[in-house]
Amino acid sequence: MGIYSIPKEMQAVLWSVDVSHLEIEKDKRYIIHQILSYGRMEDFKWVFRVYPKEEIIKVFTTFPYKDYTQSRFYFVKNFLLSLKNKSLNEKYYVKNIPRDIR
Repeated sequence: MGIYSIPKEMQAVLWSVDVSHLEIEKDKRYIIHQILSYGRMEDFKWVFRVYPKEEIIKVFTTFPYKDYTQSRFYFVKNFLLSLKNKSLNEKYYVKNIPRDIR
């Protein structure tokens, strides 16, 4: 991974933290999920320039983030990350599905 800084334009997608305080490596789970959940095509391009696809897939599959709409979850999973054949439980990703409180 090269040296990257987060562009100020990303503040709209990474709204809960000032982008000048985010660190590419330390905050990668937040950055990746926020961009996959809320980003635009140019944000996707940026995240794939900054992180290897394998790293994005690892974050997406290993650290679920319950903030995706159902349609965005399936777009990211099946098309953006090419995980169509991988079984992932949408209840850990899709925000309008009740949490499992067992």
